[in-house]
Amino acid sequence: MNNKWILTGLLLVTPLLAQASCESVKAQISQKIINNGVPESGFTLEIVPNDQADDQTDGLVVGHCENDSQKIIYRRNSSENDTRVPANAGTSQDSPTP
Repeated sequence: MNNKWILTGLLLVTPLLAQASCESVKAQISQKIINNGVPESGFTLEIVPNDQADDQTDGLVVGHCENDSQKIIYRRNSSENDTRVPANAGTSQDSPTP
């Protein structure tokens, strides 16, 4: 009986842990961007499912999480709609291969 409750509890908590993982990756990327001189109010980061990442034409994919099932999209907040992002803002997994 106790094992059933433990299993049920784990199944309920697992999605929350996975989301926290994406939030921590997003926070790390945000900090890197800020450290590269972009003000916190100058950009937004959004977590989107993989199948919606291609629809984000006004943003750049700068990271991924949840076993690559979610993408982190960078958007610069400016009237010029400039989407440049510092080269080292993403995760090492997103860096182009030499």
